[in-house]
Amino acid sequence: MKILVVEDEPKIAQAIKKGLELKNFAVDLVYDGDQGYSYGLDPEYDLIVLDRMLPGSMDGTAICENLRKEKINTPILMLTARGTIGDKVSGLNSGADDYLVKPFSYDELIARVQALLRRPPVNLGDELKLDNLVLNPKTYQVKRGSNNIKLSHKEFALLEYLLRNQNQIIEKDTLVNHVWDEDSSILPNTIEVYIGYLRNKIDRPFKKYKPLIHTIRGFGYKLSND
Repeated sequence: MKILVVEDEPKIAQAIKKGLELKNFAVDLVYDGDQGYSYGLDPEYDLIVLDRMLPGSMDGTAICENLRKEKINTPILMLTARGTIGDKVSGLNSGADDYLVKPFSYDELIARVQALLRRPPVNLGDELKLDNLVLNPKTYQVKRGSNNIKLSHKEFALLEYLLRNQNQIIEKDTLVNHVWDEDSSILPNTIEVYIGYLRNKIDRPFKKYKPLIHTIRGFGYKLSND
């Protein structure tokens, strides 16, 4: 899952980025309101973490309002040092989905991010399931049947995105945009390599079960039990 962080304090921004990456998220950072709005228009982001007070022509509330006017429905978690009820109401009314007051705990940030990611477009619950494959985004456990499966950070992120979009054909470019951040060096066959890694862990060892990862020639990949 890919997250945009808009925060003008570099130390806070880098700390948020590092913490989210430890939880298998791909993260892009920008440091002012104008860049935040420009990047936020990209529908490939799964969530935006947005500081309220930003340099530039737009603060966080203006960014929210303008993104919603442009029909961008990406979940937004607003961060702010201003914690009065009026400030919270103003932030939520501008289009933010949740509001977190600084200073905040890292655990609370992660919990709110995960809660927002579970919400749209359909609440899939705490576990993502397809047939007898189960992935838990909170505990980072993956199982097929009664067997635990150990995945790398990127394998986990790729499988999570496929499960959230199961039974849909996903193009390679879409997988790159949601699983890798913009600073990553992606080779032409990177997706094929990681799909191969996943097949070796969730399909090939389980001959008695249906394969779940399907290559749709000329289009991309689909996670399905068809």
